[in-house]
Amino acid sequence: MKLSEIKNILKTVEAINFQLPNGTFVPEYFHVTEVGLITKNFIDCGGTVRKETVVNFQLWDANDYEHRLKPQKLVHIIELSEKILGIEDFEIEVEYQDITIGKYDLDFNGKDFVLLNKQTACLALDQCGIPTEKQTTNLSDLSNQSNSCTPGGSCC
Repeated sequence: MKLSEIKNILKTVEAINFQLPNGTFVPEYFHVTEVGLITKNFIDCGGTVRKETVVNFQLWDANDYEHRLKPQKLVHIIELSEKILGIEDFEIEVEYQDITIGKYDLDFNGKDFVLLNKQTACLALDQCGIPTEKQTTNLSDLSNQSNSCTPGGSCC
Protein backbone atom coordinates (compact mmCIF):
# COMPACT_ATOMS: atom_id res chain seq x y z
CA MET A 1 0.00 0.00 0.00
CA LYS A 2 1.28 3.44 -0.88
CA LEU A 3 1.22 6.45 1.43
CA SER A 4 -1.49 8.18 -0.62
CA GLU A 5 -3.73 5.11 -0.24
CA ILE A 6 -3.55 5.04 3.56
CA LYS A 7 -4.25 8.77 3.72
CA ASN A 8 -7.39 8.31 1.61
CA ILE A 9 -8.54 5.35 3.71
CA LEU A 10 -7.93 7.21 6.98
CA LYS A 11 -10.35 9.91 5.81
CA THR A 12 -13.14 7.30 5.61
CA VAL A 13 -12.71 5.19 8.77
CA GLU A 14 -13.72 5.92 12.36
CA ALA A 15 -11.05 3.77 14.02
CA ILE A 16 -7.63 2.40 13.16
CA ASN A 17 -7.13 -1.33 13.65
CA PHE A 18 -4.17 -3.42 12.54
CA GLN A 19 -4.66 -7.15 12.07
CA LEU A 20 -1.60 -9.40 12.32
CA PRO A 21 -1.00 -12.26 9.86
CA ASN A 22 -2.18 -14.80 12.47
CA GLY A 23 -5.58 -13.07 12.69
CA THR A 24 -5.07 -11.35 16.05
CA PHE A 25 -5.06 -7.58 16.36
CA VAL A 26 -2.48 -5.09 17.55
CA PRO A 27 -3.93 -3.77 20.85
CA GLU A 28 -6.20 -0.80 20.16
CA TYR A 29 -4.15 1.43 22.47
CA PHE A 30 -1.05 1.21 20.21
CA HIS A 31 1.05 4.24 19.35
CA VAL A 32 2.60 5.11 15.99
CA THR A 33 6.01 6.02 17.38
CA GLU A 34 7.62 6.77 14.02
CA VAL A 35 6.77 7.71 10.49
CA GLY A 36 10.04 7.65 8.62
CA LEU A 37 11.76 7.36 5.30
CA ILE A 38 14.06 4.36 4.91
CA THR A 39 16.38 4.02 1.94
CA LYS A 40 18.30 0.80 1.47
CA ASN A 41 21.24 0.75 -0.96
CA PHE A 42 22.51 -2.74 -1.69
CA ILE A 43 24.05 -5.12 -4.19
CA ASP A 44 22.17 -8.30 -5.03
CA CYS A 45 23.91 -11.67 -5.42
CA GLY A 46 24.27 -11.05 -9.16
CA GLY A 47 26.25 -7.85 -8.61
CA THR A 48 23.46 -5.39 -9.52
CA VAL A 49 23.34 -2.24 -7.41
CA ARG A 50 19.83 -1.59 -6.15
CA LYS A 51 18.01 1.04 -4.12
CA GLU A 52 14.76 0.58 -2.23
CA THR A 53 12.87 3.35 -0.45
CA VAL A 54 9.86 2.83 1.83
CA VAL A 55 7.83 4.84 4.30
CA ASN A 56 8.13 3.16 7.67
CA PHE A 57 5.44 3.14 10.36
CA GLN A 58 6.51 1.81 13.73
CA LEU A 59 3.70 0.55 15.95
CA TRP A 60 4.23 0.27 19.68
CA ASP A 61 2.09 -1.28 22.40
CA ALA A 62 2.79 1.00 25.36
CA ASN A 63 0.25 -0.46 27.81
CA ASP A 64 -1.35 3.00 27.73
CA TYR A 65 -4.88 1.63 28.00
CA GLU A 66 -6.55 5.03 27.66
CA HIS A 67 -4.83 5.96 24.39
CA ARG A 68 -6.64 5.57 21.06
CA LEU A 69 -5.03 6.97 17.93
CA LYS A 70 -7.68 8.67 15.83
CA PRO A 71 -7.51 8.56 12.02
CA GLN A 72 -7.28 12.38 11.76
CA LYS A 73 -4.29 12.39 14.13
CA LEU A 74 -2.43 9.81 12.03
CA VAL A 75 -3.16 11.83 8.86
CA HIS A 76 -1.65 14.87 10.65
CA ILE A 77 1.48 12.87 11.60
CA ILE A 78 1.83 11.62 8.01
CA GLU A 79 1.41 15.10 6.52
CA LEU A 80 3.94 16.53 8.97
CA SER A 81 6.45 13.82 8.02
CA GLU A 82 5.87 14.53 4.32
CA LYS A 83 6.56 18.22 4.89
CA ILE A 84 9.54 17.92 7.24
CA LEU A 85 11.23 14.81 5.78
CA GLY A 86 10.22 15.32 2.15
CA ILE A 87 8.49 11.95 2.05
CA GLU A 88 6.97 11.04 -1.30
CA ASP A 89 4.31 8.49 -2.23
CA PHE A 90 6.29 5.32 -1.47
CA GLU A 91 5.14 1.89 -0.33
CA ILE A 92 4.54 1.53 3.40
CA GLU A 93 6.40 -0.93 5.58
CA VAL A 94 5.12 -1.47 9.14
CA GLU A 95 7.32 -2.47 12.07
CA TYR A 96 5.71 -4.13 15.05
CA GLN A 97 7.25 -6.05 17.92
CA ASP A 98 5.74 -9.38 18.79
CA ILE A 99 8.41 -11.90 19.78
CA THR A 100 10.92 -9.88 17.78
CA ILE A 101 10.57 -6.81 15.58
CA GLY A 102 8.71 -7.84 12.46
CA LYS A 103 8.45 -5.94 9.20
CA TYR A 104 5.19 -6.19 7.31
CA ASP A 105 3.58 -5.03 4.10
CA LEU A 106 0.25 -3.26 4.52
CA ASP A 107 -3.17 -3.94 3.04
CA PHE A 108 -6.76 -2.93 3.84
CA ASN A 109 -9.70 -5.36 3.87
CA GLY A 110 -12.46 -2.73 3.83
CA LYS A 111 -12.59 -2.45 7.63
CA ASP A 112 -9.13 -3.04 9.10
CA PHE A 113 -5.54 -2.57 8.04
CA VAL A 114 -3.91 -5.95 7.55
CA LEU A 115 -0.24 -6.61 8.20
CA LEU A 116 1.13 -9.04 5.60
CA ASN A 117 4.26 -11.12 6.13
CA LYS A 118 7.12 -9.95 3.97
CA GLN A 119 8.98 -12.56 1.95
CA THR A 120 12.60 -12.74 0.92
CA ALA A 121 13.48 -13.56 -2.67
CA CYS A 122 16.50 -13.70 -4.92
CA LEU A 123 16.58 -10.62 -7.13
CA ALA A 124 19.10 -12.13 -9.56
CA LEU A 125 17.63 -15.53 -10.38
CA ASP A 126 19.30 -15.48 -13.79
CA GLN A 127 22.69 -15.21 -12.04
CA CYS A 128 22.19 -17.82 -9.29
CA GLY A 129 21.61 -20.92 -11.37
CA ILE A 130 18.53 -21.77 -9.33
CA PRO A 131 15.85 -23.23 -11.61
CA THR A 132 12.77 -21.03 -11.80
CA GLU A 133 10.54 -24.12 -12.02
CA LYS A 134 10.84 -27.28 -10.00
CA GLN A 135 12.01 -30.04 -12.29
CA THR A 136 9.90 -33.20 -12.34
CA THR A 137 11.10 -36.65 -13.22
CA ASN A 138 8.98 -39.69 -13.97
CA LEU A 139 9.73 -42.72 -11.82
CA SER A 140 9.88 -44.83 -14.97
CA ASP A 141 12.78 -42.68 -16.18
CA LEU A 142 14.68 -43.33 -12.95
CA SER A 143 14.51 -47.12 -13.31
CA ASN A 144 16.31 -46.92 -16.67
CA GLN A 145 19.41 -45.30 -15.12
CA SER A 146 22.42 -47.42 -14.19
CA ASN A 147 23.00 -48.03 -10.49
CA SER A 148 19.29 -47.74 -9.82
CA CYS A 149 17.26 -50.10 -7.72
CA THR A 150 14.60 -52.25 -9.29
CA PRO A 151 11.87 -54.20 -7.53
CA GLY A 152 13.30 -57.54 -6.44
CA GLY A 153 16.83 -56.42 -7.26
CA SER A 154 17.98 -56.72 -3.61
CA CYS A 155 19.60 -53.27 -3.55
CA CYS A 156 16.97 -51.57 -1.40
